[in-house]
Amino acid sequence: MADKLFGTDGVRGKANIFPMTADFALKLGKALGTMFSGTVAIAKDTRVSCDMLESSLAAGLTSMGCDVMLLGVMPTPAAAMVTPGLGVAMTVMISASHNPYHDNGIKLIKADGHKFSDDMTAQLESLVQKDDFKLDPDKIGKIEYNFKAITPYLSKIAAIKRNSFPLSGLKIVIDCANGAFSKIAPQVLKDFGADVIAIGAAPDGYNINKGCGSTCTELMCETVVKENADIGIALDGDGDRIIICDDKGARLDGDQIIAFLGQYLKQDGKLQGNAVVATIWSNMGLEKFCHSQGIDFYRTAVGERYVTEKMREIGSNFGGEESGHMVLSDFAPTGDGLIAGLTVCLGLLKTRKKMSKIFPVFEKCPCKIDNLRFASRERVAEVMADPSVLDAVEKAKAEIAGHGSVIVRKSGTEPLIKVRVEAENAEMVQNVSRKINDVIAGFM
Repeated sequence: MADKLFGTDGVRGKANIFPMTADFALKLGKALGTMFSGTVAIAKDTRVSCDMLESSLAAGLTSMGCDVMLLGVMPTPAAAMVTPGLGVAMTVMISASHNPYHDNGIKLIKADGHKFSDDMTAQLESLVQKDDFKLDPDKIGKIEYNFKAITPYLSKIAAIKRNSFPLSGLKIVIDCANGAFSKIAPQVLKDFGADVIAIGAAPDGYNINKGCGSTCTELMCETVVKENADIGIALDGDGDRIIICDDKGARLDGDQIIAFLGQYLKQDGKLQGNAVVATIWSNMGLEKFCHSQGIDFYRTAVGERYVTEKMREIGSNFGGEESGHMVLSDFAPTGDGLIAGLTVCLGLLKTRKKMSKIFPVFEKCPCKIDNLRFASRERVAEVMADPSVLDAVEKAKAEIAGHGSVIVRKSGTEPLIKVRVEAENAEMVQNVSRKINDVIAGFM
């Protein structure tokens, strides 16, 4: 991929430091105004820098003659779901997902609700870097506000109910990460009849993902045990991922959720294409479990949009990532933590068992993941291209061939090199991982 700024899920960085500056957002708005005509919608999460970036994007778009529809604070999955019904050319989502408040990002959603392709982001980046925009004094767009745009999303969630209160008798701890779902998720769960304990539901612009949410689940797990709850559900700042814990406070990763949901959907006759899509980052144990259930299993490159592309290709309605993105495309075209959480709860009640008696759904194969941080993404690219690193990776893959897998990739959003080694033999995992890490660490 030729992109330099755009990663697997848009562009991201620290607010007021390039590229997350008002100046960059202005240019990006102009570039989008060059690529699209008509109206562009903008949604955002709760972090303090969203207003700054929203204003700059709107200024750039309107300066190129595009009208702008401001949706206000809205979860990414809701923005993706309602976009096709808004009559807009596309939607911009301002969010850094699970990152802390001082970071921000920009995600790009097409008119059909799906994310931009690699080719589209490459074209957009080229326009931004060229910075040669022709302004026309006779073509200036207008700004409108649409804070009721989320209504169709809430209506679609309500339609999931098979009776008035399908979650009656279930006690749920919901951690909203002080993010975009803070006002929505607790109320939806209550409307479904659950006994709800909400945490991380008081955003102030600075506390998004701080000590809470899908990447910091200790509070959720502790609260579940303290309150004797049946399940804990942790969302991230923009609501597109989920991590859960059982009734004993044991944290369960995305692969376990994928396994449970895949099995539940199949048993309920709702798994289209009889297939589950995950990424190369998912554990081999998940693949074995799916096959044991008679479910076809597919892998893609890391990134939710690659999962959704494969789902559309093979006719599946469910896929996910180990990180917690769960795509149930019957409801939304992108990862949706609330929809996934509701579906897990419905499946849990159907089993008539405690979560701790069900999970873990499968036994994971030994796996070691290391995140090696560098000073910049440019330095990461240099290290990844170094012959000694390439040689070490190839030797590692040859050593583990037939027994497991080796993945060495750069992060799409941070200056990290991710090293993942997996095999059925734990000692082999440790040995192979050490050899790769030793070579890469020499460049730090």
